[in-house]
Amino acid sequence: MPWNAPNLNVLAAELLIEELVRSGVDCFCIAPGSRSAPLALAVARRAANKAHVHFDERGAAFFALGHARATGRPAVVITTSGTAVANLLPAVVEASMDGVPLLLLTADRPPELRAAGANQTIDQPGIFGRYIRWQFDLPCPDEKIPLATLLTTADQAVFRAQHPHPGPVHLNCMFREPLGPQPAAFPRRALLAPLASWVKTARPFTRYAVPRTSVGPAEAATLAKLFKNARSGLLVVGRLPGGQPDRALRALIRALGWPVFADVQSGLRGADIPEAITHADLLLLAPVLRERCRPDVVLHIGGGLVSRRVTDFLKESEPKDYVLVHPGPARLDPAHQVSLRVMADSETFCTALAKRLPRRAAHTSLALWRRADAVAAAVLDRHMAQAGKLGAPAIARWLATALPAGHALLLGNSMPIRNMNMFAPTVAPHRVVANRGASGIDGLIATAAGFATGASQPVTALLGDLALLHDLNSLALLAAGKQPVVLLVINNDGGGIFSFLPVAQSGAAFERFFGTPHGLTFAAAAQQFGLAYAAPATMPDLQAAYRVACAGKRPALLEVRTDRRLQHTEHMELQRELEFALARMLRSRRNG
Repeated sequence: MPWNAPNLNVLAAELLIEELVRSGVDCFCIAPGSRSAPLALAVARRAANKAHVHFDERGAAFFALGHARATGRPAVVITTSGTAVANLLPAVVEASMDGVPLLLLTADRPPELRAAGANQTIDQPGIFGRYIRWQFDLPCPDEKIPLATLLTTADQAVFRAQHPHPGPVHLNCMFREPLGPQPAAFPRRALLAPLASWVKTARPFTRYAVPRTSVGPAEAATLAKLFKNARSGLLVVGRLPGGQPDRALRALIRALGWPVFADVQSGLRGADIPEAITHADLLLLAPVLRERCRPDVVLHIGGGLVSRRVTDFLKESEPKDYVLVHPGPARLDPAHQVSLRVMADSETFCTALAKRLPRRAAHTSLALWRRADAVAAAVLDRHMAQAGKLGAPAIARWLATALPAGHALLLGNSMPIRNMNMFAPTVAPHRVVANRGASGIDGLIATAAGFATGASQPVTALLGDLALLHDLNSLALLAAGKQPVVLLVINNDGGGIFSFLPVAQSGAAFERFFGTPHGLTFAAAAQQFGLAYAAPATMPDLQAAYRVACAGKRPALLEVRTDRRLQHTEHMELQRELEFALARMLRSRRNG
């Protein structure tokens, strides 16, 4: 494409966008604005097939977050100046906390208009604080500034968004007028001359050698000895990049022979790994089991865990050694018990260790965990079969096995992900997506839309009603997407998770200040945004509606209305049934 931009602003923006594309960026999320017009025009001219336009900056940022989760590559968000920039903060926090590469291009006023009372002008540099991996305040395009500055800045931004620890990067882009395509003379040929060789290629101006983390031979030998000598080892697997286990991890699991507590985000649930204890969260309801099976060595691979009971169990067990493996540098140790922190990706670590650990017989505690796991599965299946009403536990257990091939599963925060973690018998081989960096309920619909686009696959999203209300205008992103997203919304008229917290005992104030009933249903919202809609009231109705929604290959909203109080009651009944069944199993084992 010839570099025939009508003015220097547009040319500078085109160079920036072109270099981002050459560096592997394939997603540009644009919220319309005037000051950002040069950037938007540049995307329209050089990357229109990679563009996604949304009227809400917060939704656009979460769309980019979802896309980056799916691809592992930075996605770009482009906004105008002012509060438009501030609306990016929730997605920036999530990306920073969970190591998702994100690139923010925020347009800004020129220096002479800053701190001078100019309209729509705020202090944008540094606005995201410590949640940014790198930031740069790009000056207004000027004939005296070499255009190569833009290219090297773009290359550095893409690199820093991915290495050494993925996360958000902020380029604040100042522009003077003209902001549109108005012709304005400038020395085009002289400015482009130093870039002659770059123009003739499709390569980035500056290429970065990707750093590789590794586990040294001495460290691997020390760890192998530690694991061989463990009296009662436990492998805990949290969220893995990509949401799926690699072959090296499977090999290490076989070599260790330890029980595996597999978080719902790990991709290990139902992955033909007999060591995986599916219902660990619920099994820890049994005091005797917690006491008998305390590990002396814990190996934790991946991110954090959904289950509070599992983290409490790890803390009360006081293991002699706690090894945490994660590719980022963050501490990730809220209980302050990690004795060795290994900064490496799962595949590198597991490959280094598995070859030093000859396959051993399963640990004695594994048989007990597996027997208890089978008891829990039987109790849950019996309870679900006898349940008279359609409840959240039954929906989670059914959905885990009903996902069509090729669907990813996005889990909303608060109760949806907890229910899936507790009650799902399997979710493999499906990719499981969740915004667990900061665990907010904002931006989940936009995240699902972005993930579906980035992964080029349909997505089923299990959400609560407040999460849907929080991101309602992102239904427009579903309607515009090429990959269908099925929203399965459990509408219990408020915040169900608070019924499980001590604040539920606060008396008359509870319902107004925490339950927050809204009395809304979502049929009209689905109609407004052109989504298919159904409101099943029974499990057979839900199963049929879900099959129709998935076969329809268009976005759909399925709304299941439940009672918050009954949800809490059902959880308590299930826990009592499980505790009784586990106690009986342990008594029979002791007597036998």
